[in-house]
Amino acid sequence: MDYKKQQGIIESILFAAGRQVEIKELMSATELGQDEITSIVEIMKNEYNNENRGIEIIKVNDAYQLCAKKENYEYIYPIFDKRSKPNLSPAALEVISIIAYNPKITRAEIESIRGVGSDGTIYKLLEYELIQEAGRLDAPGRPTMYETTPKFLKMFGLSNLDELPELPRYKLDENQQIVIDEYIKNEQNNVNEDKQEENIVEESDNNK
Repeated sequence: MDYKKQQGIIESILFAAGRQVEIKELMSATELGQDEITSIVEIMKNEYNNENRGIEIIKVNDAYQLCAKKENYEYIYPIFDKRSKPNLSPAALEVISIIAYNPKITRAEIESIRGVGSDGTIYKLLEYELIQEAGRLDAPGRPTMYETTPKFLKMFGLSNLDELPELPRYKLDENQQIVIDEYIKNEQNNVNEDKQEENIVEESDNNK
């Protein structure tokens, strides 16, 4: 089977499915290996992009989905989807960020980080299908744990959680306040520069 035929089959599967199709499903349908599937899909993604097509293939964990391009959403949404778009409040963004960086976290742990109750926000994120239950913690009361969903990845344009931006490192100062490493480094650099200037002045004075 030549490449164009394989490409056409994969394209048809993704189009007809209308959902995320796992790589193993594509392997079963086409009798191709994982590396072959990955190679074909990557070529298709590049072709769609180079031809400025209105569709694209996105990868979500170990699955692919054929979608309309994100930049065309404002034209598509009024015609095909009358549902309200999820409106994430600052509190919701805060909670979902905590869950994304801490998969299988409990409500109590989320509230410990935020310092405020989060029941309503968690319920809203569950309603939007951006988070889901991830089992129960083996602890007294067996509290529910939460994790993000593939819908979260799609909404924020991520293939997996490994693509989340790296969080800045921090430490607590003598007042138990968070100090970001970047600021610490800048302060250290300023101190070093001041010391260098002092040394230059001292050397200049000694040479007089």
